[in-house]
Amino acid sequence: MSIFKKIIESLDDKREWKAMEARAKALPSEYSNAYNAIKKYMWTSGGITEWKDMSRIFGGILDLFEEGAAEGKKVTDLTGVDVATFCDNLVEDAITWRDKYRTKLNDTIDRG
Repeated sequence: MSIFKKIIESLDDKREWKAMEARAKALPSEYSNAYNAIKKYMWTSGGITEWKDMSRIFGGILDLFEEGAAEGKKVTDLTGVDVATFCDNLVEDAITWRDKYRTKLNDTIDRG
């Protein structure tokens, strides 16, 4: 991939991320606080490594929260009371840092 294509994709990704963050800030405080807490949990519990997964997951959460807020629902009406499990289920099919480290460890031991 050319350096110019990488730069352009990186700029597009940053624009998309900023747009998602603006959507989160526009949510009612209960939802905005929940979104930020979920984001923090996802980064510290393994972290998603691929932009397409990040965009899909966080965009989906925002869609869900915007709809829930419009309907007057509580966050836990949408996520369930175990929000960590809700988050874990969202990243089941995504590649995380944990996955990359597991592969690296197994490859290192396999070569040993």
